Amino acid sequence: MKRLIQMCAAVASLCFAMPARAQEPPIVNAPAGSVRGEAVAGTQVFRGIPFARSPVGELRWRAPLRLPRWRGVRDATQFGAACVQPPSPQTSIYYNVPPAMSEDCLFLNIWAPENARNAPVFVWIHGGSLVSGAGSSSYYDGARLAERGIMVVSINYRLGALGYLAHPGLSAESRRNISGNYGLMDQIEALRWIRRNIGAFGGDANNVTIAGESAGALSVMYLMAAPDARGLFHRAIAQSAYMITAPVLRNNPYEGAFSAEAVGVWLASQLGATDIAGLRSMSAEAIVSRAATTGYFPFVTVDGRTVPRQLVDVFDRGDQARVPILAGYNEGEIRSLRFLLPSPPVDAAAYTNEIRARYGELSDAFLARYPADNIGESMLATTRDAMYGWTSERLTARQTAIGAPSFLYYFDHGYPAADDAGLHAFHAAEIPYVFGTIGETPERWPAVPQTAQEQRMSDAMLNYWASFARDGAPRAQGEAEWRPYGTDRAYMAFADVPIMRAAPPNAYELHETVVCRRRAQGNLAWNWNVGVISPPLPPEAPACR
Repeated sequence: MKRLIQMCAAVASLCFAMPARAQEPPIVNAPAGSVRGEAVAGTQVFRGIPFARSPVGELRWRAPLRLPRWRGVRDATQFGAACVQPPSPQTSIYYNVPPAMSEDCLFLNIWAPENARNAPVFVWIHGGSLVSGAGSSSYYDGARLAERGIMVVSINYRLGALGYLAHPGLSAESRRNISGNYGLMDQIEALRWIRRNIGAFGGDANNVTIAGESAGALSVMYLMAAPDARGLFHRAIAQSAYMITAPVLRNNPYEGAFSAEAVGVWLASQLGATDIAGLRSMSAEAIVSRAATTGYFPFVTVDGRTVPRQLVDVFDRGDQARVPILAGYNEGEIRSLRFLLPSPPVDAAAYTNEIRARYGELSDAFLARYPADNIGESMLATTRDAMYGWTSERLTARQTAIGAPSFLYYFDHGYPAADDAGLHAFHAAEIPYVFGTIGETPERWPAVPQTAQEQRMSDAMLNYWASFARDGAPRAQGEAEWRPYGTDRAYMAFADVPIMRAAPPNAYELHETVVCRRRAQGNLAWNWNVGVISPPLPPEAPACR
């Protein structure tokens, strides 16, 4: 008997010493075609799947083209090319080694839970001011969300002048007589591809959450407003969204602003092109690099069709998608975006005089919130609150008003490397916590310490976001219960630990009043021109009381 036990032990030892058998690469036969991915630690990853054909060359600046089903099994183990974009400054904390780029760039990536069946789908739209970025960035890795049963899809979309140029010549080619918004059309086409194909990967096409940060969150709002995106998603997450005044396609009514078509004519002349054919004869790289030197900046265009009207009007009318929303902003948004700040006044007296001249009877309330005794901090807070704080609360307030569950947050979490650099809770700082990639940030990003406290914060945010994507209610076991925004303006503060509070510190009513008066006057834009560069406050309007 003893001998038998010894033999069994020896055999067991031999078996355990043998190398584990490599997992077979997963193959999915989707309606779009068959793809071969990669099995990674309980997750199936499919990279570089084309969701549409990019219109290039003579077809440039048209809607994305639906691909026919491809033949054979497509390799999906490598990321596809990023859309053409200018290089980011190497001194920026957002700097990444430039990825391979191409005008043919409409790819998506999927992280699927192993043996997924009707898994909730989380669609990530990257930020980058509609100028840069890609779904392949390392800190967008979806593996940790997939471990929580969520299917993650990250997408590319056309950027800069290639994605958002409007021009009379392009409008004339359209049966609707409109142009621009090609990057937004790409996002809509990606959602259509997901609806047709995600079931083959184990995802639930009837449980899709769109999510994004910065320009990605701006895109989320436009998708909520776009008739063509209606029904393609069921929840929305907007991290650091900004509800800015968008250019109108033609006959722009805003003081000092040009129409989107007029900007397109100006840019073409700057690039030395007399017509659309001339622009299409240029390489994508030449257009992007030369447009950047002219000062051109891409915006979504109010064209009356893809984007029917200004976002503030869509949400005030209740015409947006009636979906649950999770939205929020960061304490230090502007600490890493100081180019958004105007020059400061020379001293406290000059600051006070500027505010009183510009805000009239609201100046006392303004100075109480943004005092003259620390001009630098007050200006950082003014721009943060007027852009990101106001937008985040407006989104949750408007969704609450139409009966959609709405959840607000304020990310005020710091750590030594960021705080020592004057970057406490900077713009995009929450992203690695949401994805569980705090050890995979860009090379110049303030390094997140690998401590139990930071891991707890990341786990909490991962769980809140995953449960919201699952059923529309953010929950994290062992952490604070996240109450809906509701009548007490409840919000989750991510500080040292998650904690529920009421009435966020963003002077929302002040900024809402200013925006309302500007809109009532009819010719004033309502974002960025705040604080010491604000136009004089328009008179009180009946609608703003």
